[in-house]
Amino acid sequence: MHYTLDENYFRGYEWWLMKEAKKRNPNIILMALPWSFPGWLGKGFNWPYINLQLTAYYVVSWIVGAKHYHDLDIDYIGIWNERSFDINYIKVLRKMLNHQGLQRVKIIASDNLWEPISSSMLFDPELLKAIDVIGAHYPGTHTVLNAKLTKKKLWSSEDFSTLNSDVGAGCWARILNQNYINGYMTSTIAWNLVAAYYEELPYGRCGLMTAQEPWSGHYIVESPIWVSAHTAQFTQPGWHYLKTVGHLEKGGSYVALTDGLGNLTIIVETMSHKHSMCIRPFLPYYNVSQQLATFVLKGSFSEIPELQVWYTKLGKPSRRFLFKQLDSLWLLDKKNSFTLELQEDELFTLTTLTTGRKGFYPFSPKSKPFPSTYKDDFNVDYPFVNEAPYFADQTGVFEYYTNTDDPGEHHFTLRQVLNQRPITWAADASSTISIIGNYQWANMTIKCDVYMEAPERGGVFIAGRVNKGGILIRSATGVFFWIFANGSYRVTGDLAGWIVYASGRVDVTAQKWYTLILAIKGHSSFGMLNGKTLWENVHVNYPRNGWAAIGTHSFQFAQFDNFYVEATH
Repeated sequence: MHYTLDENYFRGYEWWLMKEAKKRNPNIILMALPWSFPGWLGKGFNWPYINLQLTAYYVVSWIVGAKHYHDLDIDYIGIWNERSFDINYIKVLRKMLNHQGLQRVKIIASDNLWEPISSSMLFDPELLKAIDVIGAHYPGTHTVLNAKLTKKKLWSSEDFSTLNSDVGAGCWARILNQNYINGYMTSTIAWNLVAAYYEELPYGRCGLMTAQEPWSGHYIVESPIWVSAHTAQFTQPGWHYLKTVGHLEKGGSYVALTDGLGNLTIIVETMSHKHSMCIRPFLPYYNVSQQLATFVLKGSFSEIPELQVWYTKLGKPSRRFLFKQLDSLWLLDKKNSFTLELQEDELFTLTTLTTGRKGFYPFSPKSKPFPSTYKDDFNVDYPFVNEAPYFADQTGVFEYYTNTDDPGEHHFTLRQVLNQRPITWAADASSTISIIGNYQWANMTIKCDVYMEAPERGGVFIAGRVNKGGILIRSATGVFFWIFANGSYRVTGDLAGWIVYASGRVDVTAQKWYTLILAIKGHSSFGMLNGKTLWENVHVNYPRNGWAAIGTHSFQFAQFDNFYVEATH
């Protein structure tokens, strides 16, 4: 809901992603967590708890819409990512879900630290009843006493966030085991699934795999994917951890899980300190060395005749194995015990399940940089997704738009559709901006038709060499060419507009199309309006390179058409 009473259940890529996941595994669990909220919920404040009923209505509508429009059952709903929770809001949300017949939707809170949510639950029986799961972010494999005292499920509801090298894979292998051993967490969720965004943005390549070149189709199935398989192929939600789990004598750890029907899965990891550091929190030093580990199967597990064995060794390419099936272990003649010889940075899964598969995937096309010449006229009649390819919105939302009153050249455009600042998770910029292209670009010409819808306070820009995004977008620098509906232009060295290179009066107004051209070469730049030079010889020292971009001065409606960029490094 961009605006009050505005409901659209076809925005963004997430609906598509959830449906594709369900096709592959109908039993996959779906969870939702607001990171930000539309501004109208805050009544002018950066706070979603002004009107508790309204915010709960907004969230519950989304869950109802997921079912109605996409036949997707959302299983868990969160509160506000890594920000404050409101006790009364959680209770209102629970009541509204129940009122809508959504008793099956469980609440997870508070997707931040273990406290103050755990002690709040212990002091408030109604809150304790409303929350099903306590979710903490980056817990460093440890929990707190109050969380355990609630007797609720404990999850690491966001973790990993580490470069997907073999060190990232080592981090993932270690925390998948030790979040349970040290912290009793029965779920660990990786942020993020696929690194499918420009690598130079914050947390570049911090996905379980990499697919950051949609223009070439190139992708890499990175080692964290195969580490995931060691646990996820041989367990399911609903399996239980055994209590007999723990640390190995000479470093590393082991867990065991059962479905309660006789199946057993044991996962052993020996990730060294150096090769398993996560991005956060700090990891105290520990040592891992070569060792023998003997496991004895007792009780009903003593009847198990055979265990399948899957193996990963991270590190040097010559000795590296990823999710390799080894010979199975026969246990009948071994008194129900077996011994593993363990080196550092290894991962073993031993399981009664015979369904494990390395799988295969189509050959990845060759990696290619973003095309040095690119254009988009946004002429898409019925877009499958509402966002234009390769544009990455850093503040604001840019969507395909159909001008019903313009049957001509600007019938189909790209429109910035937010008219007020959202309740933000991070420090979004005051101006909206969408980036595109290759971060290494230095010399470039950007051309775009622009249309300000807002009289007086309207303003739009095109930009080059934009050097920051994501949580750092407020401090982005580059070369920004602005025109304003009040009849002025400006050239700035940053998005915030503190560094002014040039400015002046110009004959522009709202609700009229203009063509802007920005050219940057070496230390020099110039700008054109409707084919005539408006400013030239503007000296640019910094930055040396960056993306191209479009955007608006504040949260206001504006349109863009016939975008074109030509670049050389």
